[in-house]
Amino acid sequence: MARPVALEGAKPLSLYIHWPYCSRICPYCDFNVTRDRGQASQRALFDAIMADMRRQAEGLGNRQLASVFFGGGTPSLLPPDWVAELIAQAGDLFPYTDDIEITLEANPTDAEISRYEGFRAAGINRLSLGVQSLDDAALKFLGRNHSAAEAIRGIETAQTVFGRVSLDLIYALPNQTLDAWETELRAAAALGIEHISPYQLTIEQTTPFGRAVKRKLWSPPEEELAESFYFRTLDVLGSLGFEAYEVSNHARGKAARSAHNVLIWEGVDYMGIGPGAHGRLTRNGARTATVAEKDLKTYTAAADPIEAIPLTPSEAEEEALMLGLRLTEGVALNRLPNLPIIEKATPLIEQGFMELTADRLRATEKGRVVLDRLLFELLG
Repeated sequence: MARPVALEGAKPLSLYIHWPYCSRICPYCDFNVTRDRGQASQRALFDAIMADMRRQAEGLGNRQLASVFFGGGTPSLLPPDWVAELIAQAGDLFPYTDDIEITLEANPTDAEISRYEGFRAAGINRLSLGVQSLDDAALKFLGRNHSAAEAIRGIETAQTVFGRVSLDLIYALPNQTLDAWETELRAAAALGIEHISPYQLTIEQTTPFGRAVKRKLWSPPEEELAESFYFRTLDVLGSLGFEAYEVSNHARGKAARSAHNVLIWEGVDYMGIGPGAHGRLTRNGARTATVAEKDLKTYTAAADPIEAIPLTPSEAEEEALMLGLRLTEGVALNRLPNLPIIEKATPLIEQGFMELTADRLRATEKGRVVLDRLLFELLG
């Protein structure tokens, strides 16, 4: 990767790279993923991703790379030397900051653990581990292909190799109790992790879980209990030194936050590369949404697989509101110059769901658990 340099007046840019292959597809997942069967076409997809990155970089002007995030799918199925090539090209296209964060999503299976050193050598300095649970029964229900023991082994190895490690955990499973969830959170924190992302299990209709719930084979917890899980999460992780800096992200201090995600929520431009990836780029002063072809073959074969959709000023501000309110600090009012937001927020402030300062609007702890409802009131 290129040497870090400071560019006068350069605007920050983040990069998201989507690798869609998974060794198995989890029954709750509705991302753009496909089974990894070792197809020879994977090299063609890799080459298409490299070409897409070069093409999108054209005409972006004076930019400095602030973060890179490999997501999926399971990007840790990529050969480490391919990851190194992608990072190297990104650095050639955009000089990067000396404290750049480069994250890769991985799973704690024995096969993937064996590749951690290779990813570190490739330039990855932060690992996001899809642990999802530390309970074997829950892991089986979630369709994961690792055990709790493997998860702990993967966490310990990742901390040795990378230092910076984040865990994904899923709560509000059928028949899960609040006390069992608290035990799991405490066990994860005891491993010395700097960052935990707890997500409520969401049921998407097109997934196997969605079809199972529709057939009434099982049911997720009622909304009131799901909210109790959320507040128990805040209480437990807060008592263990984690700050809830975003709806589903907790870090041991500001330095442990996901820099990539914070940049996105704060409105920094980001380039989305790979099938189905989304991006936001400012060209000629206009905020533009980019959407890549979802189909792997179409994406790989297309001369230009990206659709660019200019956002109107009001659309850009509405998006800034939706993203910014996810953060504990809220959204800066100077990002919303044309939205009649104060009038609509006033009753929500009076009800304790929101707070307003001289320069920011934020959701309270009570408000973040019903953020979708707040946004409906603010944008309706």
